Amino acid sequence: MPGSRLLFVDDEPSIRLTLTEILRHEGFDVTACATVPEAIEAINKSKFDVLISDLNVGEPGDGFTVVSAMRRMQPEVITFILTGYPDFESALKAIRNQVDDYITKPADVRSMVEAIRKRLDNPRAVHVPMPTKRVSEVLVQKKKRIISDWYELVMQDPDIAAIKLTRTDRVNHLPIILDAIAERIENHPEEPNPEAMKAAAKHGGTRFRQGYSIPQMVQEARLLQRVISQVLQAHLLVIDISMLIPDMVAIGEALASQLEESIRAYQSKERRVA
Repeated sequence: MPGSRLLFVDDEPSIRLTLTEILRHEGFDVTACATVPEAIEAINKSKFDVLISDLNVGEPGDGFTVVSAMRRMQPEVITFILTGYPDFESALKAIRNQVDDYITKPADVRSMVEAIRKRLDNPRAVHVPMPTKRVSEVLVQKKKRIISDWYELVMQDPDIAAIKLTRTDRVNHLPIILDAIAERIENHPEEPNPEAMKAAAKHGGTRFRQGYSIPQMVQEARLLQRVISQVLQAHLLVIDISMLIPDMVAIGEALASQLEESIRAYQSKERRVA
């Protein structure tokens, strides 16, 4: 629809300048922003009909922050994510009720304009902003998914998978670890929970008896951190962004302190045997 107000967010100058001019030529009233703060300021100051945001505005996943801000301030706006990764479809399904569609780079301008006009002519019901959640809440709700994804990665590691254990013996420490991480995120204590440290020490002794090496324990911890990050990224639109950085720091500290305690217990067992 001619004159529709469109917010375009992309940190690549060439794309931002080129697409802005094309969209203006097509009759859109375009505001272009290069950063997330610029985009949020524009959202707070002006009304829009359409948002097109690159998925990675400076940092991976920053486009989700822009979409989230728009959904909260102007839930009726039609939103598009611009991405260079066609396989983004799997991630998009998790946020379909917040993003109307996505556009793949390099963008086919004619198809993009047709998609925008189609959405403007046939708008969906107004999006209801999703209530935000702390990272701890997402971790607790997705505990089974985290454990399943972690186990799959571990079994793909030939060095670790060579140790013959049942699935239960492999994963039975994870619920305690994830609960301890969630507790640390909620309260941000200066020192780790003593009960969590006892569980970590027990885990270190168990891994010693099962025949693990310390590098294998470290690799398991790395894989757990990777899975947690992937799960949080998939649910970024529902997470309280204002607490995301301190919560991620708390996750790192919790994993590190538990791993250190497990290794100390492992080494204690090792010295006794020697």
